[in-house]
Amino acid sequence: MQISVDKKRCPQNHSCPAIRVCPVSAIRQYGVDAPTIDDEKCTKCQKCVKYCPMGALQAI
Repeated sequence: MQISVDKKRCPQNHSCPAIRVCPVSAIRQYGVDAPTIDDEKCTKCQKCVKYCPMGALQAI
């Protein structure tokens, strides 16, 4: 399993709120672009998936 970002669901017009809930800082965002997930840091806890209000972060 990995966490992916569905850019079609991400509004890309503000700071990603899910960044705050990642316990290992595996989510990066540059400007207001869609966030990216660092697969090496990510522990697959899915806190970001549950927290994302748009459903853009998904466990696949």
